[in-house]
Amino acid sequence: MPTDTQARELTIVQALREAVREEMDGDRDVFVLGEDVRIGGSFLFTLGLHADYGDDRVINTPISESGFVGLAIGAAIQGLRPIVDFQYSDFLFTAYDQIVQEGSKIRYMSGGQVRVPIVLQLPTGASGRGAQHANTVETFFFHVPGVKIVTPATPYDAKGLFKTAVRDDNMVLFCVHKHLYGSKGRRFVGTGMGHVPEEEYTIPFGRGRVSRAGRHATVVANSIMLHHALRAAETLAERNVEVEVIDPRTLVPFDTQIVIDSVKKTGRLVVAEEGNQRGGWGTQVAADVASQAIEFLDAPIVRVAAPDTPVPFSPVLEQTVVPGEDDIVEAVHTVLKGFTV
Repeated sequence: MPTDTQARELTIVQALREAVREEMDGDRDVFVLGEDVRIGGSFLFTLGLHADYGDDRVINTPISESGFVGLAIGAAIQGLRPIVDFQYSDFLFTAYDQIVQEGSKIRYMSGGQVRVPIVLQLPTGASGRGAQHANTVETFFFHVPGVKIVTPATPYDAKGLFKTAVRDDNMVLFCVHKHLYGSKGRRFVGTGMGHVPEEEYTIPFGRGRVSRAGRHATVVANSIMLHHALRAAETLAERNVEVEVIDPRTLVPFDTQIVIDSVKKTGRLVVAEEGNQRGGWGTQVAADVASQAIEFLDAPIVRVAAPDTPVPFSPVLEQTVVPGEDDIVEAVHTVLKGFTV
């Protein structure tokens, strides 16, 4: 990780805004569009950009996701690099056809002659707003070839990965959990602030990170679940259980090798995600590890995920449905069953 002389602490949304400014300053083909982007948007992702870059590069759109995603696809085909800010990722479904049938396929269908460099900035996950504003959208699009999916958990990763996303020649779904932005008084889940260097840096897609070293069990967790996993690891450490926590950072491409290397060391695997159990990205991780490293496993793989039900509006019921620290602790105890630390 790069270092600088002044250890700046930023929130994720501050780190993202800084990444956008740097990319807009460095490339005049980069522009932002979306609903209310000139006043900052729902999570203040675009706060202050309109004053500095003007009407031509910060474009307010009507409430028509299919329309402005289609506009972004056309602009990208013509050589521009649009950043589309969604107020909530849950509205992405109204542009499903544009993403799945157009944006994700055009480069392939043109034999690589046509690039479609688009970043969709997406506040995702459950956050007390009810079932229709609680979807973990990265899971829905994990199945779609031709899109890349990024799920940062820290301000440092958010900035470095966003700069990489803007420079990528494919459609990128940049998914940040609603509880991690740190704007408009929303509570933090996790550290909230994080070190972000002032110097230029990017983070390549497809490289996970060992967020905490351990030897008794491996926990793979992304986005907000990474913070739950790290707290679970602290709790387990008090019981002399050393958990290795891995943050994949990007779901597509996925760093399978870092997980396999960890499993070879620990012999046990827990995969934690906020989305529903059925069809989640954790299913693919479990399958890949089982097919490539089953001989190193000393216990069955355990997945932590939400049950197959919509997220309730009631805060008490939401906490019951959405997985967290306690679920990860229980899962680790399950894979350690019969093992003496």
